[in-house]
Amino acid sequence: MEEKKQAPINITDIFKKLWPHKKLYFKVLPATLILTYLFTLFIPRYYKCTVSLAPEPTGASLSGSLGSLGSIASSMGLGSLSKMGAHDALISEIYPDILESNDFIAELMTVKVQTQEGDVKTNYYTYLRDHQSYPWWVHIRGAVSEIFDPTPQDKYNGEEKISVFNLTKQQSAIFKSVSGKIKCTIDKKTDIVSIVVKDQDPLIAATMAQATCQKLQEFITNYRTNKAKIDYEYYKKLTDTAKADYEKVRRKYGATSDANMDVTMKSMELLLTDLENDMQLKYNIYTAMGAQMQSAAAKLQEATPAFTVIESASVPTKPAGPRRLIISIFMTILAAFGLSGYILTREK
Repeated sequence: MEEKKQAPINITDIFKKLWPHKKLYFKVLPATLILTYLFTLFIPRYYKCTVSLAPEPTGASLSGSLGSLGSIASSMGLGSLSKMGAHDALISEIYPDILESNDFIAELMTVKVQTQEGDVKTNYYTYLRDHQSYPWWVHIRGAVSEIFDPTPQDKYNGEEKISVFNLTKQQSAIFKSVSGKIKCTIDKKTDIVSIVVKDQDPLIAATMAQATCQKLQEFITNYRTNKAKIDYEYYKKLTDTAKADYEKVRRKYGATSDANMDVTMKSMELLLTDLENDMQLKYNIYTAMGAQMQSAAAKLQEATPAFTVIESASVPTKPAGPRRLIISIFMTILAAFGLSGYILTREK
């Protein structure tokens, strides 16, 4: 059996079928445009602030992993080879997950913010809870929800760090809203980290973009230097203990030697010799631990990453959205296609 060939679409025929209904288009499309625009007027305007930074790999993570091979690869322009050997598990691809985690968001709740008009000065948590604007349908939905599932009064004031172990319903909602306001993207070619913060106030958007950038740098620094810090504190403790032991035996040797200057007994000579040997042993331990502590301090400095800020936070001057006219035109075009489909279906 021969397959039936699909007839080509004839635009002229479609236009002829739609033209008699032109008055319907003149009613529906302007109404759609106006109603959509009026509908978007209830959506609060928001601003966006973008910061960009480039986390530089530490010397320990690169040179220690590939050594001379990494240097050769870098000189030949094969930077990715040196990154492949890095034993640092915190790669840039997980930065977005870090920013979305409750532990990271909890660090932002106590940040002090102020609106551009200066009428609100508080912490970020209180601002999100008490000073946000919402469309009317959100208020209606919230009122209905409160009837069937009342929300307990939130006693957290945002002054101290919040515990994420047992968040309330309202706190979870605020954390989720922050996750939607802060976005992080990574340029895989350049490894540049871009952080975009959205807020209803331009000054707060810039403030939180800067705070998020700083918190992320602190998180990365703490992660990469954690082992080095533990080693440094360990050797510092051993050095302090060794110094105290050395000082103790040194004082004992000096006091014993001064008290028995005129004594020529063999037993006293042996006692002083033992104390001197013990003092020398304690001194050797003290100097060895001091050298280890200095080495640990050098490794701590080497493990501390450096950051290059490509684009710093700046207060936006124009709102980023909602783009009311674009939304209205899009809905009008969509209505035109829908109406045309409805008319053509009835014409068959």
